[in-house]
Amino acid sequence: MRNYEILFILRPDLTEEEVEANREKVKSVITDNGGEVTKLDPMGKRRLAYEIQDYREGIYTVIYFTGDVKTVKELDRVVRITEDIIRYLIVKND
Repeated sequence: MRNYEILFILRPDLTEEEVEANREKVKSVITDNGGEVTKLDPMGKRRLAYEIQDYREGIYTVIYFTGDVKTVKELDRVVRITEDIIRYLIVKND
């Protein structure tokens, strides 16, 4: 098991319930594939450096987790097809 983190940016026009549902979706993908969420850091709404899909702001979230390659591949697949997530990045922590 390796340490990873995912930063994802949600559309700014989502309700608080929709934001929480998306966070839970990402967490459940991690845990359902053998990973473990170690920390969730909701960073809130921030201005983007440049426009993404006609949005100037986004709701940022960072999740730290442990997992293997299978966990990361499935997480990447699910996040890629989630329409509410406008940008994401998964990195390995050493």
